[in-house]
Amino acid sequence: MINFLNLEYFLAAAEELNFTKAARRLYISQQSLSNHILNLEKEFDVILFNRTTPLTLTYAGQALMVRARELLNLKEETYREIADIKDFTTGQLAIGVSHTRGRMILPEILPIYKKQFPNIDLKLIEGNSKELDRDLLHGDVDLIIGMLPFSVENIQTVPICEEEILLAVHDEVLERAFPGELASIKAQLSGNLELELLKDCPFLLINKGNRVRTIADEMFEEAQITPHIVLETENIETVLALAAKGMGITFYPKMFMSSHSDLGDKSKHLEKLNFIH
Repeated sequence: MINFLNLEYFLAAAEELNFTKAARRLYISQQSLSNHILNLEKEFDVILFNRTTPLTLTYAGQALMVRARELLNLKEETYREIADIKDFTTGQLAIGVSHTRGRMILPEILPIYKKQFPNIDLKLIEGNSKELDRDLLHGDVDLIIGMLPFSVENIQTVPICEEEILLAVHDEVLERAFPGELASIKAQLSGNLELELLKDCPFLLINKGNRVRTIADEMFEEAQITPHIVLETENIETVLALAAKGMGITFYPKMFMSSHSDLGDKSKHLEKLNFIH
């Protein structure tokens, strides 16, 4: 195996064509330099210098001089590149995020990050929570932007904001379940969410594997109810749109509500949709 120090000392001797001058330039003894040259000659099983006066390179020595420069330059470039990666000045960052959460969060952070680290190539992986957990476990993504809890063990989590899950209930659903009691039921739910009150109502849920679904299932289990699920889908905006039509009850992250605040007339379909903490 080639020793870079041997190459460096050989190159100095090849450029000086004088062991004494080369040793002085390297701040080592002439004997130490000679030992490094001998090690290289043993490595390649060739003679690199004609020990004449003046010193000259053999044909093998001339060939090695060219390659030594290339190898040492490549070594320096490699060290610089690795150092840049270590210091986050270059490289690639693969981010895993759900479609909706990415739309809400990434515009707030990625432009700032890109200005600070312009040489980092960004790669975006979108999917549901289960898929992203698997990608993180297998090393296909460097980090995930998502909700706790994570199913992947031995990972570090850094809180960036609090996220609350709301229960989205349309007036029509409550009127069908509690005829003539709409006002009192809404007041009861807003004061203290009692999920067991809604055990006979239809639910619209996103597919298992999504973090919001995991939280919803935990709430059902805690309330000791088996929900009447009328529809499951991958898209959380779909279940909200259906809930806004009175088809059923769903769970929706409070963070995503800001995406509806500037819709103007388009947000009127949410007027009879109650978001319960």
